Amino acid sequence: MAGALYKRILLKLSGEVLAGEQGFGIEPRRLVQIAEEVAGVHALGTQIGIVIGGGNIFRGLSASAAGMDRVNADYMGMLATVINALALQDQLERSGVYTRVQSAITMQQLCEPFIRRRAIRHLEKGRVVIMAGGTGNPYFTTDTAAVLRGIEIEADVILKATKVDGVYSADPLLDPHAKFYERLNYLDVLSRGLNVVDKAAISLCMDNKLPLVVFNLTQRGNVKRVVLGEKVGTLVSVGA
Repeated sequence: MAGALYKRILLKLSGEVLAGEQGFGIEPRRLVQIAEEVAGVHALGTQIGIVIGGGNIFRGLSASAAGMDRVNADYMGMLATVINALALQDQLERSGVYTRVQSAITMQQLCEPFIRRRAIRHLEKGRVVIMAGGTGNPYFTTDTAAVLRGIEIEADVILKATKVDGVYSADPLLDPHAKFYERLNYLDVLSRGLNVVDKAAISLCMDNKLPLVVFNLTQRGNVKRVVLGEKVGTLVSVGA
């Protein structure tokens, strides 16, 4: 596999990552960059599943805090993830990478329903599977959806793409003295209340011994570096 450490990965992309510098919507240059990153890893022979958020278009939790019904708001957020998934699919296929979009919410004119065995078969055939719609249920984040899908497709690792270099003791953009963590175990994340993924997601990782790497997507080539086993970002695992 050309030196790749992982045979199958689940890449978690936030909606905010797609927004780029403009802060909302989908920035075309960022979309191209992400597609290039994914294509580079795909060329190694690594099987790739992607779970994508929708915060660049609509955030259910924020709308709920403003008075909207939480369930309706969360479903609107799930629909936003489908928009992002279709945009990423288009860019990846223009880059020569075959894809499938699967959604936890059935919308047959646009994409397939998420079916575990079908998703695994697509991966085995070399297709990138983009999984939208979160878990299909309100009150669950796309971080939890990413870990759940990672477990279901038997991924070797969850890669969480962010705008910072990994996990810090505080927000490094606000606190210049924030400590960077190269390695953590699951209990460290839970006991210290570190902002990695939500508690449900990290608990799922811990229960299933699924490692998680948090890294900076804005630095070109980082996805490939992680897959090749280079020390990039923060590794959260059993023996960290």
